[in-house]
Amino acid sequence: MRATHIRPTGVERTFGVDEIIVTKTDPRGVLTYANEVFLRISALAEEQALGQPHNLIRHPEMPRAVFMLLWDTIGQGQEIFAYVLNLAADGAHYWVFAHVTPSYDAVGRHVGYHSNRRRPEPASITAVKPVYDRVRTVESRQSSTPAAVEAGWLALQDELDGRTYDEFVWAVTNG
Repeated sequence: MRATHIRPTGVERTFGVDEIIVTKTDPRGVLTYANEVFLRISALAEEQALGQPHNLIRHPEMPRAVFMLLWDTIGQGQEIFAYVLNLAADGAHYWVFAHVTPSYDAVGRHVGYHSNRRRPEPASITAVKPVYDRVRTVESRQSSTPAAVEAGWLALQDELDGRTYDEFVWAVTNG
């Protein structure tokens, strides 16, 4: 199953403030673990999720530049907090406040990634959505994926106006 074949329905799904979505992947981003909350919210059965690339829940309106930043950050062994719009297998969408970290085994070897996602505050999504929409609009005008990522990255930098993405996220999160 690939998210690119699923049409967004415009139906928004949410989950409880006391719930946490948890997934783990191998170093290539292939799902090795998904908790019940992830499976329920993404409308996937465990056998549909495990062994698939994590991007099977990628929403087409999520800016590529944000994913580039996410992968660059965790690829350097750092954690990242990000607001992400996901697409469920049934076409519904859901926003998350994600915390993604590299995972290491007992001898320090990189073995994958761990992601915890909480339900974001509505005010945070209200602040993030127009920024992402403007970045995605710039990306959509490009003729290739590499050009879209590059243009999106520049547009994201303009939107951040001298701040880092972390500073933007924490300003949004803390009001």
